[in-house]
Amino acid sequence: MYQDIRLFYGMKIGASDGLIGHLKDFYFDEQSWMLRYIVADTGSWLPGRQVLLTHHAFAPDAFSSALTSDRVLHARLTRKQIEDSPSVDTHRPVSRQYEDDYHRYYGWPTYWQDAGLSGVAGIPAPTPPPAAAGPTRHGHNQRDDIHLFSTASVAGYQIQATDRPAGAVRSFMVDGKTWEIREISVDSGHWYSVRKILILPDNVERISYEDSTVYLNLSSEDILQTRNNEVAQACPGRP
Repeated sequence: MYQDIRLFYGMKIGASDGLIGHLKDFYFDEQSWMLRYIVADTGSWLPGRQVLLTHHAFAPDAFSSALTSDRVLHARLTRKQIEDSPSVDTHRPVSRQYEDDYHRYYGWPTYWQDAGLSGVAGIPAPTPPPAAAGPTRHGHNQRDDIHLFSTASVAGYQIQATDRPAGAVRSFMVDGKTWEIREISVDSGHWYSVRKILILPDNVERISYEDSTVYLNLSSEDILQTRNNEVAQACPGRP
């Protein structure tokens, strides 16, 4: 069963030796539709700073455990490890250089080097970084990875069918064990007759950061023929 990603926003995040803040956002990879990073707001612990955490930092059942128990995501890292990790400006797209430095700091493989990775099961606990490692601030002149998008930001993007606008992104339905986005929840129709329908990632042609738009390979008729809470599909006879 998939979960609405909004269930996880605001969850507390704990290190092995204390709380570090709360879950503010996710970054997902448009090419694979995997959640690549949790964005953690560190609040009063590290004022003004947000940190990224990957699936490597958590047990495979971290999300399900948090939903059924104390609503705390428990990371397999210390507060010191997180504090000394490379800093990131979450107001700008994440650069590939930052990702390289981030994964090197923790000793984790990058997802583009481990293309076969589709989930979190069997991933070993992280190796502590060298004691001498310290925080690094990344500027804006790095190469930006345009395939990473914020789930909180894309919620609200316009949905563009092949022939005309067809709604807006409401949220994402995710598999908490594999960190995959399985469906996109979309508000379609008029203000007086809004329907919630589901779009599969395979039906997304591209996401435009500049246009705040998700482009589909489905027609507006395909969307119109989709019933409430059902998955949109191409109408029979249409390529």
